[in-house]
Amino acid sequence: MTDKQYNPALVEAKAHKWWEEHQTFRATEDPDREKFYCLCMFPYPSGRLHMGHVRNYTIGDVIARYQRMLGKNVLQPIGWDAFGLPAEGAAIKHGMPPASWTRENITYMREQLKLLGFGYDWSRELATCDPEYYRWEQWMFTRLMKKGVAYKKKAIVNWDPVDETVLANEQVIDGRGWRSGALVERREIPQWFLKITDYAEELLGTIDSLDWPESVKVMQRNWIGRSEGIEVDFAIEDSEELLSIYTTRPDTLMGVSYMAVAAEHPLAIQAAEQSPELAAFLRECQQSAVSEAAMETMEKRGMSLGINAIHPITGEAVPVWVANFVLMTYGTGAVMSVPGHDQRDWEFARQFDLPVLQVIEAEDDQQQCDIEEAAFVEHGVLINSGEYSGMSFDAAFDAIAETLAGEGKGRRRVNYRLRDWLVSRQRYWGSPIPVINSTQGEQVPVPDQDLPVILPEDVEFQETGSPIKSMSSFYETLDPATGDKTTRETDTFDTFMESSWYYARFACPDSDEAMLDKRANYWLPVDIYIGGIEHAILHLLYARFYHKLMRDEGLVSSDEPFKKLLTQGMVLKDGAKMSKSKGNTVDPQGLIESYGADTVRLFVMFAAPPEQSMEWSDEGVQGAFRFLRRLWRAVSAHRSEAVQKFDQEGKNPGELDDRQKAMRRALHQTILKVSDDIGRRYTFNTAIAANMELMNRLAKFEVRNGTDFLVARETLNNVVLMLSPIVPHICHSLWQMLGNDSAVVDESWPAADPGILVAESLNIVIQVNGKLRARIEVPADIAENDLKEKALSDENVQRFTADKEIRKVIVVPGKLVSIVV
Repeated sequence: MTDKQYNPALVEAKAHKWWEEHQTFRATEDPDREKFYCLCMFPYPSGRLHMGHVRNYTIGDVIARYQRMLGKNVLQPIGWDAFGLPAEGAAIKHGMPPASWTRENITYMREQLKLLGFGYDWSRELATCDPEYYRWEQWMFTRLMKKGVAYKKKAIVNWDPVDETVLANEQVIDGRGWRSGALVERREIPQWFLKITDYAEELLGTIDSLDWPESVKVMQRNWIGRSEGIEVDFAIEDSEELLSIYTTRPDTLMGVSYMAVAAEHPLAIQAAEQSPELAAFLRECQQSAVSEAAMETMEKRGMSLGINAIHPITGEAVPVWVANFVLMTYGTGAVMSVPGHDQRDWEFARQFDLPVLQVIEAEDDQQQCDIEEAAFVEHGVLINSGEYSGMSFDAAFDAIAETLAGEGKGRRRVNYRLRDWLVSRQRYWGSPIPVINSTQGEQVPVPDQDLPVILPEDVEFQETGSPIKSMSSFYETLDPATGDKTTRETDTFDTFMESSWYYARFACPDSDEAMLDKRANYWLPVDIYIGGIEHAILHLLYARFYHKLMRDEGLVSSDEPFKKLLTQGMVLKDGAKMSKSKGNTVDPQGLIESYGADTVRLFVMFAAPPEQSMEWSDEGVQGAFRFLRRLWRAVSAHRSEAVQKFDQEGKNPGELDDRQKAMRRALHQTILKVSDDIGRRYTFNTAIAANMELMNRLAKFEVRNGTDFLVARETLNNVVLMLSPIVPHICHSLWQMLGNDSAVVDESWPAADPGILVAESLNIVIQVNGKLRARIEVPADIAENDLKEKALSDENVQRFTADKEIRKVIVVPGKLVSIVV
C-alpha cells in the first residue's frame, strides 16, 4: 500500500492490531483521575448486527473516545443480554439447544463489533446466560425474599397462549403479547413479584435530578402515576360486607348511579353461584387481557349482580354490576361509576340504560357541558349535591373527605398506578428462580453455598412448555431444613432482571466473592447511557428500582444508575423502520467489506443528530467514502516530495501574513465549534460538517513557503485529532503519516487558542435600504462612529446615498452596517 492509496481493509487491520497489542481500552481504577463511564444498552445476540446496533454503538464510541482525549479515565464495556424467548424459537426451528444457538451468535457478533473498531474493554465482557453472572442475581433474590421485597402470591396475569408464558402489563401492547402478537388471556396462577411499589415515591422523587430527555421522565412519571384521592366504603345491602373503592374525584360522589366490579371480585363470584348466565359471562371475561390499554379499546360489556350497595352519604341503593373494563389487579377491583362525569361510565350507562346524573357544572361559558351528548369530565362547580352544592373541586374534596372520615366510611389515600413487578416466567431459557418448595409447604431460598442453581443447557426442546418442568434431575432436590426429598421452583426470571443490574457488574466482572465490590462505587453511576426511547418504561424503570435495592443491600452508594441518558432515533429506509419483514434491511457486514468500518461510522454519524431518526442513503455512504479518500490524499500530498521541500524552511516560521492568519483562525474556530458539538450538544453531524468545510478551505490554501507548510500541517494534524473519535482507523494511520511518533488514540483533544480566534481585521457588509452595496475591511477594534464614517465614505455606497436624506445608520458589531435613506 502506498501513501496515495486508501485501502480500508489494511488501514483498519493495522489499527486493530495496535490497539490489541497495547491493550489500549483496558480500564483500571485510578482514584487520582476523573472517571467517565460510557455505556450503550447491551445487545441481544440475535445472530447479526443491524444498522440500529451500528448507530447506537458508534454514538457511544465517539463519546468515549472524546472523553478519553480530555484526559478522563474511561470505561466502555460490552456484554450480551443473552436470555430470552427468541433463543427458544430458534431452538425449535433449528433443532439445537438455546445455549448453543446463543453462544454461536455471540461469537459471530463479537467479531462484527471488533471490525467496527469500538473501543471496548473486552476483558469485562459478560453474558447474562453464564452461571457466573446469574449466580449473583439469584443471591440477591434470596436476600430480597428475607426482606419481604420478593414474595409469591396467586395473581391474575396476562397469559400469552403462543409463547406459553406470563407477561408483565408493560409487555402487553394493544391487548397482544409484545413478542408473539397473540391475543392475551387472563389466568390466575402463583407468581413471584418484587415490591417496586415500596419505592414508588422515591422513584418519582429522584427523577427530576436526572439529566434525561424530558419525554422519558414524563413517561416514567405517568407510569408511576401518583394520585391523591379518597378510599370510600360502600356497605352492601342486607350484608355485613363492604365494597371499597378509590377515587380521585370525590366531588362527583353524589352522581354515582351504579357500582362496577371486576369479574374476579368476590361479589361477582358469589353472585355467579346463583346464576349460570352470570357464570358464563365471567368465563368470557377471562379471555381478555389484564392491561389498561386493552380495557380502553375493548367493547364495554357487563351484567347486573342483582345486589345493591348503599351510598355512604345519601343512604340510597346503588346497583352493583360486573363489567369487563374493571381490573381486579388495579385498586380494589371495584369502581364507583359516575356516568355524568366519566366518559367510560357514560358509554356503559347509555348501553345498559342506567341513570346519568349531572352533579358538576362548568365554571364559565367557555366550557361545553351537555351530558346528553357526552360526560363532562372537567373540574367545575358542584350542583345537585345537597350541602356540597356551589363548592369548587378543592373545597368539595376536603368537605366530603371530612364527612366520610368522621363517619368511618372513608379516608384520604395516596395511590400509584404502578404495580409490583411480576418477575417469574414459565419459560426455559432464563435464570432459575432460587427457591425450594419445603416439606412444610413453604417457599424457602436456596442456601448460599448451593448457588448458583444452574440451568441445564443440554435439553431436548419441545414446541411448547419448558423442558426443565419435566426434568426430574433438575427439579428434584432436598429440603435444606430437614434433608427430605422435595422439589425446586421451575419458573425462571423475567429477562429484565438480568438487564437491571448488568451495568454495575461491568465494574467488577471478575468478582467471585461478592455480587459487587468496591470498584462499583468508583465507576458508578454510569455517566452517559445510550439506547432507544422504547426502553423508557420497562428497562429504565426496572434498572432504577434495582439500583436502589442494591443500595439498600449496601452494594452501591449512589441513588441512581445513569446520570445522563441519550436516546437515539431509528434507522429508516424509504421512510420506514428497517426490518426483515419489510425487506428493507442493510447488512453492515457487506458495507464494511466494500467501504470499510470508518465509512460506515462516518455515514451514520453524519446522516442526522443522534436523537433524530436517520434515513438510509446509499449515496450518503458513497459520499462518506469519497471524503475519507480525499482526506487521505490531502495528507499524502502534504508529505509528498513536491511539498516536503518546505519542511526545513518551516522549522523557523517568520511573521504570519493575513492569508496564513485567516487559515489558522478558521482552524481554531473549527476546534471551538467541534468541541462544543461533540462535548456538549452531541451533534456529531455538525462536527463532521465543520471539518469538511475546513478541509475545503485548506484545499484552496496554496502552500508557497515553509510557513504555509506549517500552517497546513497544523490544520491537518488537528483535523485528524478531531475526526479520530469518529473514524479512528484512518486517523491512526494519518497521524503517523503526518510525522507524529505517538498514537492518535493517546493524544489530547485540541484546544482552541483564544488569541488566534480574535481577528485583527473584519470584513464588514454595507447595506443601503437592505441591499448589499459594498464590503469593507476594517480594524477589529474600530470605534462605531469611525465605522459609520468609513461606510458612508465608501465610493460605491455614495452612489446610492448621494443627494438623499440619510435617516438612520445601524451597526451590527462585527458584521454589517445598514444605511436607511
